[in-house]
Amino acid sequence: MVNLSIEVLNQAGNKLVECSNTDEVYLVYKDTYKEGDKIVFKSSEKNQFFVAQIDDALGEAFVYFTEKEIVYNVPFEEKRTNFSPKVFSGNIHLLHLRLATKEEIGAYKNLAKNVVDQNGIEGLYPHAKANVETRGEAVFAARNAIDGVCENRSHGPWPYQSWGINMQDDAEMKLDFGRLVAVDKIVLYTRSDFPHDNWWEQVKIVFSDDSELVWDLEKSYKPHIINIEQKKIKWLILKDLKKADDPSPFPALTQIEVYGVEA
Repeated sequence: MVNLSIEVLNQAGNKLVECSNTDEVYLVYKDTYKEGDKIVFKSSEKNQFFVAQIDDALGEAFVYFTEKEIVYNVPFEEKRTNFSPKVFSGNIHLLHLRLATKEEIGAYKNLAKNVVDQNGIEGLYPHAKANVETRGEAVFAARNAIDGVCENRSHGPWPYQSWGINMQDDAEMKLDFGRLVAVDKIVLYTRSDFPHDNWWEQVKIVFSDDSELVWDLEKSYKPHIINIEQKKIKWLILKDLKKADDPSPFPALTQIEVYGVEA
């Protein structure tokens, strides 16, 4: 058995509510979130697979904890613009954490998706981070590229959030799985708010096993899909993003999906 708990802390670090159980725990928080509030998931064991729900309007995430304590900052104002207005709103919230089942762990799935990802979060995977995010705005954060929202025909607040590269030619994003996975398919939804957007004619993916993939893309709102020979990796980096010869300087990534199984 694994001992689990969920806590809500205020800005001063005082505990507002807590619930504990073994293997699965629910928490109902009957209050409105305030600036500086934090949600803390705790486990007696690290390096575990979980299904986590940080907010009932956001849904569940299949995640991997490499630490015993995960701290999530409840977003406010500009930091909430990449979420549905329903998320973290109101005065009653349902949070949930449980051990993932053997069937969930063993299933073939999109290993990149994580609705609980957040800039600066530690010990929670998969996790996306980049060397640039346009103007540091939430609607252009790297975590948007793994949040499961694939609507790519506009840009800005939810549901059009994306990873924005601030027009930098050296932009790159790292997708870290936190453990070894075996992958065989990659899908990119490039942002397609034409004519506002440019697009990438070619990208490079560097894998943790020292292999590389150069991928030619086209102007399209449809998903770009590539099947590869199965490889075991801990992370990948999207880089060398070559934009098309187009007047717009704004290519961006709406979503990356990486399919496979646990290695």
